[in-house]
This record gives sequence, structure tokens and C-alpha cells, in this order.
Amino acid sequence: MSLRTRQRSEPELQFSDKELFDLALAWITLSVAFALLLAPIHRAQLSVGYFGAMVGLSFVTVGVAFLLHELAHKVVAIEYGQIAEFRADYQMLFLAIMSALVGFLFAAPGAVYHRGRITTKQNGHIALAGPLTNHLLAVLFFPLMVFPGLLGTVGHLGVLINLFLAAFNMIPFGPLDGKSVLEWNKPVFAVVFVMSLVLVVGFYLVFGLF
Repeated sequence: MSLRTRQRSEPELQFSDKELFDLALAWITLSVAFALLLAPIHRAQLSVGYFGAMVGLSFVTVGVAFLLHELAHKVVAIEYGQIAEFRADYQMLFLAIMSALVGFLFAAPGAVYHRGRITTKQNGHIALAGPLTNHLLAVLFFPLMVFPGLLGTVGHLGVLINLFLAAFNMIPFGPLDGKSVLEWNKPVFAVVFVMSLVLVVGFYLVFGLF
């Protein structure tokens, strides 16, 4: 087989119609779920307009956090020669809405599934890419907090949501990223998990929800 033929057979970054649909559905559902958690219109005397504004803010901040988290998994998986696609878990999307209604968000809308020969270390790298991307995004959103008004709110929510997603996904349970990282390297897992928890709790205590 020629080099050119081998190169053509390598996985590429592309998206099927099914994957794009699942990404869009998960994005919308998570945005509504975060809005219900942060502006519980069902439990507080909030206007529909205020709740709608919160959905819009969540749509922007959750969109960046969620989409780039999943894209990081996909890109690293492809770099390791995997065929990778995101698939939404419709039951988990329903659970996200239901959990937000009672004051907690179970944010596991789906996962990037990949196939091909892979080592435990490479699988750990693929899993770790998502939470680390959220940490980087939190750093990028943080400077926006110094601005008043809408821009400052976007910055605040951007940091909060990214730190939450990083910490939540590092829980070593079920399909979450933390389980794969733990199986690969316990010290790396411990450092990233503890750092994620400290950051999200510290941010909440210092800056609050809004």
C-alpha cells in the first residue's frame, strides 16, 4: 500500500448528520437545564423574560463549554487513529432537565464514542482532553468578568459552567471522564480531580452564582 493510500484511510475530523443533530439537541437541552438550575422559574417568582434571558446566556456559555469539551475528545481520539463520533444519550438528557428542576444538574448528555485499537494511556488522554479544555475556557472567560453588564455576566457564567463541567466530568463513575483517567493514571486523576473541585467550590464561594 502506498503512503498516499494509507494517508487517505486515516480517520478525519468530520461530522455526520446524526452527530450534528445529537450535538444540537444536547446543546439545547443542557442550556435549558442550566437556566432552570440558575434561574428556577418553577420555584421562584421570576419573570418569563428573565428566564428567557438566562436560557440565552446559557446557550452561549454552555454551547462553548459543551461543544469544545466534546470536540477535544473527538480530536484527540482521531489523533490516535480512532473513528470517533458524539452520540447523545436521550435518557440522560431527560435526567438533566429533571435534576435541574430539583436543584442539581446531572450533566452527562452523551459521549464521544470511538473505536479502534487503543491503549489505556491513550484512552486516558482522550478522556482528560475534555476537562482540561474546560479549564482553559474558564481562564479565557475570566477576564470578561471585569466588565459591567452583559459582558461581565457572560464571563461569570462562562467560568462557572466550565469549572462545573470539568469537576463533574472528573467524577470516576460510569461514562464520565474521571473513570478512564483513573484507570490510566491515579496520580494524574487525583491532581486534576482535586484541582477541579477546589476551583469550582472556590469560585462559587468568592463570586457566587451571579
